[in-house]
Amino acid sequence: MDVIIIGAGAAGMAASIFAAGNGHKVTVFERNDRSGRKLSITGKGRCNLCNNCTKEEFFLNIPVNPRFMYSSYNSFDKDDTMRFFEEECGVPLKTERGSRVFPVSDKAADIVSALERKMREANVRVIRERVKELIIEDGCVKGVKIHGGSQYFADKVIVATGGMSYPKTGSTGDGYKFAVQAGHTIIGPKPSLVPLETKESWVKEAMGLSLRNVRLTLFDTKGKTLYSEQGEMLFTHFGVSGPLVLSASAHIKGECRLSIDLKPALDEKTLDNRILRDLGEFSNRELGNSLSKLLPKSLIPVVIRLAGLDGEMKSNSITREQRRALLSVIKGLPLNIKGFRPIDEAIITSGGVSVREIDPKTMESKLCRGLFFAGEVIDVNAYTGGFNLQIAFSTAHAAAV
Repeated sequence: MDVIIIGAGAAGMAASIFAAGNGHKVTVFERNDRSGRKLSITGKGRCNLCNNCTKEEFFLNIPVNPRFMYSSYNSFDKDDTMRFFEEECGVPLKTERGSRVFPVSDKAADIVSALERKMREANVRVIRERVKELIIEDGCVKGVKIHGGSQYFADKVIVATGGMSYPKTGSTGDGYKFAVQAGHTIIGPKPSLVPLETKESWVKEAMGLSLRNVRLTLFDTKGKTLYSEQGEMLFTHFGVSGPLVLSASAHIKGECRLSIDLKPALDEKTLDNRILRDLGEFSNRELGNSLSKLLPKSLIPVVIRLAGLDGEMKSNSITREQRRALLSVIKGLPLNIKGFRPIDEAIITSGGVSVREIDPKTMESKLCRGLFFAGEVIDVNAYTGGFNLQIAFSTAHAAAV
């Protein structure tokens, strides 16, 4: 069978190797001058390939359409991914905190190079051209037409163009255009796993501050908890970012607010005793100088201000009610979300080709015979931690049969 794959990202490169391994003649079209451009910058250049977690944990980390992934993940799960890269691609892997899997070298370039080598060994043909449109006849895809006008024919076409995040790597939404041409519904693309802008301007005072072991909770306008997790985050000039924030962004629909518990390991009584102890130790100091053991320096004036207190008041003059106000802010530092950062700053795109119109076992279109989808172009996305790349590899494996 002749197979055309559009896109040489994580899903496209993997699909080409799997398809060639199944005996197919494979041609990959890639608009960039090199393959795997987005893959080479994932995980801050280290490439978080997958997550060495249980099957149950994997699906819990997919907030959008997890059921769609049941068949493909059961056919090619994290063990298969790790085995493929270690045994077939020759890349040693390691598992770090949070069960995140990385190459031992900490170099995403090693992953890209290994995939390119496997493609060459499998005689995969790579054409550095941008596909303009699909060739469709009688409800069946027949091939592709490139921007130069040339036509290429195949028995099946796999669209693995990614979403719209990191457009400089080539992800500019071409796959959605091809899907629409075949009659598919596109769930409105929006940024996901993306930093958030806040209405509060005080974040600039804490710009660059990284928080560890804090609990971030996301609420809707009715006070319902949409997301709550403990981990790391950081403040920026526009708002907040970091692992917790990126994961929280996947749950945002409409107006929402954030609450940061700066001391999640301490209940209110224990924290109150801690505050009392610190205030007693520095009883003759100003309040702003008495919380240095409890809070990061840049957050102290912010917390005091939000608690409605005066940073210059003496620590020994604070009333019980004022102490309670201080405690309340520490256990729930409030932030109101203004919006997402631009989609070109997002790690992934939420939305894409409707899963109702794709066979979850084979990734074939239910509307156009011979047309398949793999990776981020599909309306499935997950949290950070290697889950999205696993989705790319599992769907690529299914589409390559």
